[in-house]
This record gives sequence, structure tokens and C-alpha cells, in this order.
Amino acid sequence: MASFALPAMKTKPTFIFFTDFDGTITQKDSNDFLTDNIGYGPAKRREGNLKVLRKQATFRDAFKDMLDSVSAKVSFPECKEKLVASITLDPYFKQFYFWTREHNIPVVVLSSGMVPIIRAVLENLIGPEAKDIQIVANDVKAKPGHTIDEVNGWEIDFHDDSDFGHDKSLTLRPYRALPEIERPTMFYAGDGVSDVSAARETDLLFAKSGYEEGIPFTLFKSWESIFETTKDIVQGKTTVQKVSEEGVEAVKKGLNIKPAEDDSGVPADEEMPKLR
Repeated sequence: MASFALPAMKTKPTFIFFTDFDGTITQKDSNDFLTDNIGYGPAKRREGNLKVLRKQATFRDAFKDMLDSVSAKVSFPECKEKLVASITLDPYFKQFYFWTREHNIPVVVLSSGMVPIIRAVLENLIGPEAKDIQIVANDVKAKPGHTIDEVNGWEIDFHDDSDFGHDKSLTLRPYRALPEIERPTMFYAGDGVSDVSAARETDLLFAKSGYEEGIPFTLFKSWESIFETTKDIVQGKTTVQKVSEEGVEAVKKGLNIKPAEDDSGVPADEEMPKLR
């Protein structure tokens, strides 16, 4: 695919920043929030997550089941309204985003969530400039004979036919396949199960804990550290390779950042897995 056909290549950037949304840009996972507070609750959500990790269910089926439990209680516009009122961003993401705009670094959100919700949350918290953020995610659709404005009238419309519903790596591969002289350095932030395939296609993964062999990565606590590291690379103060080597050393020293404790009240006999 020619570079001009790729949305994030329109301005011929040297760097592109791809990122997960829920629990990476945001401080809470929007879909978990809906499920825990409106849908079938945290205990059943946790049960579904663990089934996915144990390969007893696909991510796609477990996620649809979660959102169906929400649809049974509220209309889609109500969902969007509740999330716009409740979801907050990492305190440093807005500052990071405006810096990327000044330095021709496109930000692309790759999410297992739904485009209308992500767009509404970003525009509410960032402002009209958020319209320039490309969002590649699932969508919403009306159930047959209904509208999304009805209770139990909507459902998730998956991006593709993969077991994840949205295989994030599909968006990244055409960028990775560009001729070396054209291909920008690609960053990725996110460490959910659905982020691993995407991270393999990029040059540097920002993760809160753990890593997969063969994926250059570094640890982050917040977008403050992502901002500083990205800025240092862009300004030539360090390199992707050096940052990745330091990330490996940090993990070897046991400096993984402990995931935030789940506040759902579910007994922590097993860690609540981050899937998205």
C-alpha cells in the first residue's frame, strides 16, 4: 500500500504514536465501568475475563456478553452520557497530545471499545482539537427492528472477524510494510491482551507491567513518563534501542509497575486481567 493511502501518513511524519484507549489514555476502562455499574456486575465480568485467559471463551464473545448486559438496561445515548460524565483521562495525556500536534506526530487510537463513545469522551476532555485523532475501533449498531435510542435496541458492531472483534495489528501492518526510507518510527502504548499483536508491529511498546519476548518495550507509570521518553527520542537525546534495553533491565530488577488494585469488590484470589 502506498504511504499516501494511509491516514496517518498524510503529513509525512517521522514518528506516529498508536495507543490503546481504555485504561491507557483513560483512568478507568469505560466498558468495565458500564458493566460494573449498569450491566451484570464485576463478579460476572471477572469470570468472563478469566475464561478468555483460560481459552474457554473468545474475547469477542465475552465482550459482547458484557455489553449485551448493559444494552438490556439502558439505551446507547444514555451509555454515552454516563461515560462522558464519569470517565477521565490520564492527567498528562492532553499535554502530550498538544505537543504531538506541534511536532507533526499523529496520534492514532486503536481500541476494542466503540468509536462514538471514544470520540465523545475525547472531545469532552480535550476539546475540538480531538477531532484530529484517528480512531480505529468497533462501532455500534441497532438490533433488527430497533434503534440504538431504545433500551435493548443496540449492540456492538465488531471491526473485523477476528476472535478479538478488532485485531489491532491489521491497522499497523501496512505502516510496517512501507519502504524503510518512508516508514516512520512507530510507538505503541497499551498492555492488555488485545494489544500484544499490535505491539509486535511497532518499534517501541510502552507498558505498565510485563512484556512479551521479542517486543522492544519500556515501562510507564503515566503519560508523564511516556511524554518525557517520546520527547527525548524525537529530540535525539536517546534512541528506541537504548530505551528498550533499559526497559528489559528494569523488569529484570523487579521494577514492574504494579497494576492498580481492582475496586470492584471481587475477591482477589486471582488478579483481574486486563484484556483490552
